[in-house]
Amino acid sequence: MDKTVLDLTRENRNQEKNRFFVVGDPGAILIVEFEGYSMDEINPRVSKMEDEMRSLGLGYAFPVITGNDILKVWALRKAGLGVLSNMPGDAKPVPVIEDTAVKPELLPDYIAEFDELLQRYHLTCVYYAHIATGELHLRPVLNLKDPEHVKLFRTLAHETAILVKKYRGSLSGEHGDGRLRGEFIPLMLGNDIYLLLKEIKKLWDPNEIFNPGKITDTPPMDTFLRYEPGQKTREIQTIFDFSRDLGIVRAAERCNGSGDCRKTEVIGGTMCPSYMATRDENATTRARANILREFLTRSPKNNPFDHPEIYQVMDLCLSCKACKSECPSNVDVAKLKAEFLQHYYDAHGIPLRTLLIAYFPQLNRLGSLWPGLSNYVFQNKYFSNVFKRLTKFSPQRNIPKIRKEDFAKYIQNFKPKIPVKGKVYLFMDEFTRFNDTEIGIRAIQLLSLLGYQVVIPQHTLSGRTFISKGLLRKARGYADKNIQLLSKLISQSNPLLGIEPSAILAFRDEYPELCSPHLREEARKVASHVWMFDEFIAQEFTKGNITKDQFTDRKLKVLLHGHCQQKAVASTKATIAMLSIPENYKVTEIPSGCCGMAGSFGYEKEHYEISMKIGELVLFPAIRAASVGTVISAPGTSCRHQITDGTSRKALHPIEVLYNALIKE
Repeated sequence: MDKTVLDLTRENRNQEKNRFFVVGDPGAILIVEFEGYSMDEINPRVSKMEDEMRSLGLGYAFPVITGNDILKVWALRKAGLGVLSNMPGDAKPVPVIEDTAVKPELLPDYIAEFDELLQRYHLTCVYYAHIATGELHLRPVLNLKDPEHVKLFRTLAHETAILVKKYRGSLSGEHGDGRLRGEFIPLMLGNDIYLLLKEIKKLWDPNEIFNPGKITDTPPMDTFLRYEPGQKTREIQTIFDFSRDLGIVRAAERCNGSGDCRKTEVIGGTMCPSYMATRDENATTRARANILREFLTRSPKNNPFDHPEIYQVMDLCLSCKACKSECPSNVDVAKLKAEFLQHYYDAHGIPLRTLLIAYFPQLNRLGSLWPGLSNYVFQNKYFSNVFKRLTKFSPQRNIPKIRKEDFAKYIQNFKPKIPVKGKVYLFMDEFTRFNDTEIGIRAIQLLSLLGYQVVIPQHTLSGRTFISKGLLRKARGYADKNIQLLSKLISQSNPLLGIEPSAILAFRDEYPELCSPHLREEARKVASHVWMFDEFIAQEFTKGNITKDQFTDRKLKVLLHGHCQQKAVASTKATIAMLSIPENYKVTEIPSGCCGMAGSFGYEKEHYEISMKIGELVLFPAIRAASVGTVISAPGTSCRHQITDGTSRKALHPIEVLYNALIKE
């Protein structure tokens, strides 16, 4: 793997952690795998290779990786193809000659001549992959929107084919020929053999049914390109800041079709839950990125988002954010979807159900004036069924209850009685305040009993419901207000903590790219001092400010389901660490990906069935298999509802689990 690939893995959250073995800032790394029956057998071979390489002046660091960490090394290597799309701008490492292979002993001479070829055309190239077999994936950096580079695209392919033939190698050392290399088969094999191939093809497939034009009679390799030579990238005004990608079109172009989003629940991870449940290509991350790119590039409309075809493909995106971290190219489809929806609504108006979901916090605030009456109306079978039918909510779902506890009155009457270790600001998000009030109260009590002064600062809604439904202009107003209210208050010593992952992580994920341009620097400062509740507790435990003897020593098994956006933007490690503070608590994380609820997604009538299918992939079976005494824990409000609906088991918030373990004075 060369330096270009290595540097781009820094920009990928999943791959950054797989760089643990990289020492310094190398120009390239060589990965060699040894196999044997024991380390005693392997170690002498490793030492011999290292001694030989050092004597030749090849390399300065030789880390030896064993056990499960080997998988992380290979994961870093396999991400090579995907991360190349993270290179900013229109010039990208392109697949044109990436499958060439010659005898390994001839590789140095071949590469020297290939480098001369690149220098002749003033080009750079990315090198990675299987050097032991004489094959390197060679990807020259070309801008295929530039007519001159399109010419070079063909010139390089032809001259490299001649060079490979000189070394008696193969243009297709690993993959097939296809449209990219098919036209060079006569050059590589000779015309007589090529004519025999054509005869065989005609004999077995006289009607040209199977892969026409892929091996024989292949069209020129510089036809059927994604862009017309000289085509300009359309500049589109957006609400989110896409300047890092040089615009939303290039953000969609990050997708290179590698298909990492087509993995199943057996492989693990979260991306992409709708594909895992449907196995439908239209439900993949790449389908969403590519249809958006296609229409934004070719639409004749002033509003290029105004196409129902985009809406149809975007519809099953749960906005779980997994693609932002698990896609090697970091294609953030949740962000692309939110931007698309705002412009689509500009053309078609905002549906009633979308408005109800977006304004759910305001409706809860109104309902909290008469919580008993509100809950009766929406929990009553007759009234709730009429409401769901009219608004297209799933009849199988229960509308979240408004808690009767008055949170404002609790804060007013709360009097901490323990010496203060420090002060923290607690963001009381709209979901905790009205629907999970008891968890908010437990969070304050827990922090206070552990010795922290808790202050609820003046703030407004997180804007999460507006972001998820694509009402970005409204969401920007909330983001701006929160940044202005909190930027002068919070700091490294007085951080802002949050309970609901999707709400507090908006400060770190969306706000810096959503807020008004003049507030972006302030937004980044605020983001650096914002923590999930779990992260703060885990940090304080590491510092020694929280100790195990403050908690029970009784045994308990905890089965944790992590929140999707927490997995994508932060990590579940802090939640596991927090729940593991009690001496004899054994915490196991379910490898469950998305629960299927994804905020409002699972409440929507047309999405109910797929929502439950997603839950049945891993999450529901794991919970049903758990012993009766095992505590089920999940930080997300919607996640806990989904677990109850799918398994009839109650899930506790991690804060509740830790509070119950606290030895209270």
